[in-house]
Amino acid sequence: MPRKLLNSVVLLSIFFFSVIYTCWGQDEGTDDPISLVTYIQELQTQYDVKFSYLDEDLESLTIKIPQETGLEKILIALENQTQLIIKKLSDRYYTLTKSVLVDICAQILDNFEDNTLGGASIEVLGSSITTVTNAKGQFSLNRIPRKAVVRIRHIGYKTKYITAEDIVSSESCATLLMAVSYQELEEVVIYKFLTTGISKQTDGSIQINSSEFGILPGLIEPDVLQTVQALPGIKSIDETVSDINIRGGTNDQNLILWDGIKMYQSGHFFGLISAFNPYLTDKVSIIKNGTSAQYGDGVSGVIIMETKDEIDSRFNGGAGFNLISGDIYGQIPITDRLALQVSGRRSTTDFFNTPTYRVFSERAFQDTQIKVSNSSSNDRIRQDENFYFYDFTAKLLYDLNDEHQFRLSFININNRLDYTEVNQDNSQINESSLDQANLSFGGRWNAKWMDNFSTSLNAYYTRYNLDSRNITAFGQQVLDQVNEVLETSVKLNTDLLLLQGLHWYNGYQFSEVGVTNFTEVSQPPFQSDIKGVIRSHSAFSEIGYVSANNKLRLRLGGRFNYLENLDTFEEIILEPRMNLSYQLAPGFTFEALGEFKNQVTNQIIDLEQNFLGIEKRRWILSDEDTLPITRSKQGSLGLSYDKRNWFLSLEGFYKWVDGISTSTQGFQNQNQFNGEIGNYDIKGLEFLINHKTNNFSTWLSYAYNLNDYTFEDIIPPTFPNNLDIRHTLTLGGTYTYGNLKLGLGFNYRTGKPFTEPLPDPDGIDNSTLPATIVYQPPNSSRLPDYLRADASALYSFNLSPRIKATAGLSLLNIFSKENILNVYYRLNNQLEIERIESISLGFTPNLSFRIRF
Repeated sequence: MPRKLLNSVVLLSIFFFSVIYTCWGQDEGTDDPISLVTYIQELQTQYDVKFSYLDEDLESLTIKIPQETGLEKILIALENQTQLIIKKLSDRYYTLTKSVLVDICAQILDNFEDNTLGGASIEVLGSSITTVTNAKGQFSLNRIPRKAVVRIRHIGYKTKYITAEDIVSSESCATLLMAVSYQELEEVVIYKFLTTGISKQTDGSIQINSSEFGILPGLIEPDVLQTVQALPGIKSIDETVSDINIRGGTNDQNLILWDGIKMYQSGHFFGLISAFNPYLTDKVSIIKNGTSAQYGDGVSGVIIMETKDEIDSRFNGGAGFNLISGDIYGQIPITDRLALQVSGRRSTTDFFNTPTYRVFSERAFQDTQIKVSNSSSNDRIRQDENFYFYDFTAKLLYDLNDEHQFRLSFININNRLDYTEVNQDNSQINESSLDQANLSFGGRWNAKWMDNFSTSLNAYYTRYNLDSRNITAFGQQVLDQVNEVLETSVKLNTDLLLLQGLHWYNGYQFSEVGVTNFTEVSQPPFQSDIKGVIRSHSAFSEIGYVSANNKLRLRLGGRFNYLENLDTFEEIILEPRMNLSYQLAPGFTFEALGEFKNQVTNQIIDLEQNFLGIEKRRWILSDEDTLPITRSKQGSLGLSYDKRNWFLSLEGFYKWVDGISTSTQGFQNQNQFNGEIGNYDIKGLEFLINHKTNNFSTWLSYAYNLNDYTFEDIIPPTFPNNLDIRHTLTLGGTYTYGNLKLGLGFNYRTGKPFTEPLPDPDGIDNSTLPATIVYQPPNSSRLPDYLRADASALYSFNLSPRIKATAGLSLLNIFSKENILNVYYRLNNQLEIERIESISLGFTPNLSFRIRF
């Protein structure tokens, strides 16, 4: 009996607690979410109704069981929770569909759920919808696309991406957690100037954010290398992106990095168009001085391009065309931790002849074999010219977890020209071809080992090729020319947080670069094959400090380089670096920057008709004999004011560059082929004033440079640099009215120096064989002043809730002013001196149309 009684008590206890649990669950179970599909099936049984819906619309949704009674009230509660559209077809049949637009609300907490995050920025990507969280970390947005991606950002926390649909999950506002980021922000914005998307950082660098880029005069696309020329101290004397001059330096003295890969080719159409797709480029950093010790090379400046580096949960992309080319790009999410980015662009120049192409072609091919061949002949000549370019990029993004991310990047750039000339009187055929290509790939592993210690491992391979062939005289003479650069590099960066605000950065980089220059002529027989390899081992270390009140920022360190040319030299070079900024008073900031740098790759110009006269530059290596290692020292002081929509900056600098050759400086006079070694120094002043409101921005920039060569073996030894532009002035403005953006700007600069021959009859020396031109002192004359006005307009509109469109119009050189960019002289077959002028782009219209989704 006692045992039976015990069993009865146990059974009664189980029954009693089951009843209590069931009753409690009916009263309080609304706190536990259940599957919406499960609840709908219960309603169908309870109320003898039928619901029609798509499984994929409901399978991911959960709800809290409504406390209301009665079917109609329950369905209203479900609509409020899920923002589904529930439609009654009859007394028994209902449909459930997803609404296109939803209302969302959420509270943002840190990942410990201890603190609310007030002031976090909330942005609906692909739209102009933005807000910020209140003091309790809460926000709400109404009528946004259900599939829209919401980006949440807060200083000190990792950026979070989430779809609006994922926030719409319960009756109350969702709770979203953000992970703390222990990485100190290296780039702090002190002002956005000129246009949206361009900002100056407290380390003195300039950053361009492509996704936020507004408009600049003459630009209808955020062309990376065209945009940087809007900044004080950065210009292209010959109007190309492949010859950018940073504070009076030559283009080969710029270090150009794309996703950490060193690039040896930067332009299409032989320098008139940037070769980098701006729509997958997330940000561009331009450094004129005070470079971090992790970067070698680039004695004049550094341009760092970084593609988008975060995995988006949804497919997005875009496409567009203008009167030169068409392109397409996109990011394809494979899983929540794996994505692929791709972009491609191709010119239409080989099958679609536009006014823009004709102007660009005239500019690119003037004074080349394509234009001057047989120009003095009376024979009937038929010319067939086929030119095109393309580029392709790909990037694989994989996040193993929040602490380890892997990236693989690939880029291929190509310019191709085929030219045939047929003499219809004697059937003689001349053929020319030119192929310029850059193929690169690299990988990066970012790792966070502890809260205060992280590393980044980067490796890349890059190959640049410039090949040309010229066949003349019925195929009897063949000229082949090749310039090839191969470079591999591995770099390790470490970041140790010693104390709050104090970082210790260290690293090591190994690089090997090989350059080949090959020339072969069939008649008369001639062959030259010059190869060289330089290996470098570099260790770098620097301290980064930010004071508790954020007024003082200091980065101080250096770079140790061991350079080895396998044939000629070994060299050890130490390079100190410094970058300091201090807030003197609210709105006033003082800067002091300094650096020592070196580089072993340069470009020479050895013949005017080198590579058909189109791409006259070829890469070579320093050998400490005919071309030493190029070294630079630079220091600058600056003061800026940033307050009440006004930004003013004034910066003075001094730069000295040693180890240059007349072969690398583009001389086109008596010093063109002698290869003298010397240096140049430049003293400069840069000023910018910018006033900006929500809709309007206007600016005035001025730069003064005194840029002189010193070559001990030339008389006189000191004379103006080929890039000595004493005064540069830019006036511009942009205006935004709703979806319309307008830009207008004027660019003025004094003429560059050049060298004229002596007046007749002393201008030709017939005592030599062949006869030569006798010149006046080097760079003793100057070209006329340069003036150009540009305008642009962009209009944005929606093709659908998800597809956005933009139409653009740009007008370069509105007044069609004929600016002379360069002048040199040569002797013709009659031993007469010819003056050869390089003329700027004429009036150049361009149209574009783009979509993004």
